[in-house]
Amino acid sequence: MSDNVSAFLLIIPIILLRYGLLGLLGKEALKRAGFFAPLSGNEKTAYIIYQLATALILICLVFVKINTDSVWFYAGLIIFCLGTVLYAASIINYAKPGGNGMNTGGLYRISRNPMYVAYFLYFLGCVFLTCSWVLLALLIAYQISSHWIVLSEERWCIQQFGDEYLEYMKKVRRYF
Repeated sequence: MSDNVSAFLLIIPIILLRYGLLGLLGKEALKRAGFFAPLSGNEKTAYIIYQLATALILICLVFVKINTDSVWFYAGLIIFCLGTVLYAASIINYAKPGGNGMNTGGLYRISRNPMYVAYFLYFLGCVFLTCSWVLLALLIAYQISSHWIVLSEERWCIQQFGDEYLEYMKKVRRYF
């Protein structure tokens, strides 16, 4: 592999999975994935930071290169691939909620938010592959803001599913 491969290539899997695979699994799943729970207080600021960080991560990947000469390359490749596989699996699980509308099967038995975990691993792999401090800073902003989004989603799920979701919360961890 050449030392100057554009990191833009790293964007392709996430786009194909997010819109291609999710779209193939059903329009309803694609629509649900685009839904954000109602936000309040600091969550509104977090949402703006989350959206900006996501956009800037993708834009940054257009301008940086994959650094194959780095000691971090193979670690980055492994983390990137793990994030990709987890993201694909979480999308498949997400597209098939239970009869009550809750996602509790597959990876959702291990994590209440496997897509967020997968995103983090995916982008962390990108950080290692590119050795970009800017990308690392954006990932930290993304991760902190995504936690606030998760909190708003949990509040919404409690309102929607009540005691059933509260029981699920007791059994399954937020992230890992």
